[in-house]
Amino acid sequence: MENNRKTVVIDHLCRVEGLGGITVEVKDGVATKVQMDIFEGARFFEALVKDRTYQEVTPIVSRVCAICAGVHTLTSLQAIEDAFDVKVTKQTALLRELLLQGGNIESHALHLYCLAFPDFLGYNSAFTLAADYPDEVKMGLELKKLGNTVQELIGGRAVHPVNATLGGFGRIPSVHELEDLKDKLKAGLEQALKTIDIVASLKIEPFAESPTIYAALKPANGTFALQGDRIEISTGEDMDVHAYKEVCNETVVAHSHAKHSRYKDQPFMVGALARVMLFGKKLSGEAKKASVKLGLDVPTENILHNNSAQAVELVYSIERCIEIIDEMLNDGIKDEKPVEIIPRSGTGTAAMEAPRGILFHSYTFNEEGRVIEADIVTPTAQNCANIEKDFYATVERLKNESKETLSAKLEMVARAYDPCISCSVHLVDLNDA
Repeated sequence: MENNRKTVVIDHLCRVEGLGGITVEVKDGVATKVQMDIFEGARFFEALVKDRTYQEVTPIVSRVCAICAGVHTLTSLQAIEDAFDVKVTKQTALLRELLLQGGNIESHALHLYCLAFPDFLGYNSAFTLAADYPDEVKMGLELKKLGNTVQELIGGRAVHPVNATLGGFGRIPSVHELEDLKDKLKAGLEQALKTIDIVASLKIEPFAESPTIYAALKPANGTFALQGDRIEISTGEDMDVHAYKEVCNETVVAHSHAKHSRYKDQPFMVGALARVMLFGKKLSGEAKKASVKLGLDVPTENILHNNSAQAVELVYSIERCIEIIDEMLNDGIKDEKPVEIIPRSGTGTAAMEAPRGILFHSYTFNEEGRVIEADIVTPTAQNCANIEKDFYATVERLKNESKETLSAKLEMVARAYDPCISCSVHLVDLNDA
């Protein structure tokens, strides 16, 4: 601190995916600059699919992220099918949801045990945490492996699935494979419930609490879900996913390679906490009990509770996987071939709830089925402005703390969002030289 000025610069935010930092300046007791600096290299993944055929799109965009590859794959497939008016079978829809839930399990377990818990328990990494809590970290890694196992069976491999295709699946899992997976999920559910106990024991401070607008996909069937055709905003509005640009309103900011999103000029939050705040009353079974136990049955605007919401969703996703398998076994497994795809000109848009929030894919095709335009808006890109809002709240409450304390709390806020920084960077327009 120099005279009446304090500057905090975190050059590299650790325990997140991608390259980012934080810059804060406080002058005369007032925060004059608060920035989430994202300096991941520009990744032109929308430009990469331009002029490509519709069959080439999904294998390319699934490479956007190794953690979220499953949901990128599924959202891409549905956007293409939306453009060509393709309707998949019930079995395909159930298998796709199983793959989606597997990704949620894997990502949430990784975040909670390896990225978030060290913050709350006073450790600088999962490695140092494991020295004192070996059984707990082992359990977290086993839960992550469970999510990978689901994705491997349904998607063909744990990372960048190849089995999910346009109109269906290349290979349908057998009855024996699904029954074996169900047994693994039952064991994982016990571990997920122990995770709830761990989260319940943590002290979650309110230093980042600030008024928050939440956005999430509205479940269509009256139950908690990671899919839906409409976007619901906590201010009371809702709209079709095809109108996603009205929500995101992406703009370029000077200090970040990621665009910022605002709804009606206000930052908003997507992710597990948004989903639980908007639709938590639709939870059932052990997930509902977990939500009550962690205090998420009442409204909160504290982003640190996003960790709690992820723990609740960990239970939900495992329970939902078991339900899907039971439904498929009851219906009888069919050796279906993918639905035929007939390309045509038009635009298709789809949205799914990724672990970090709503993911949008939109493509415009010519009559030959080649991409004219592509747009992919990820959850972290939507959350960036809200992250900075919560940074301001944190700085205002902790501005008299030491740089070390303030830095640690700001990192804790950023990690609570579980940001996927690499996914957030996307630039579309290229000018010919």
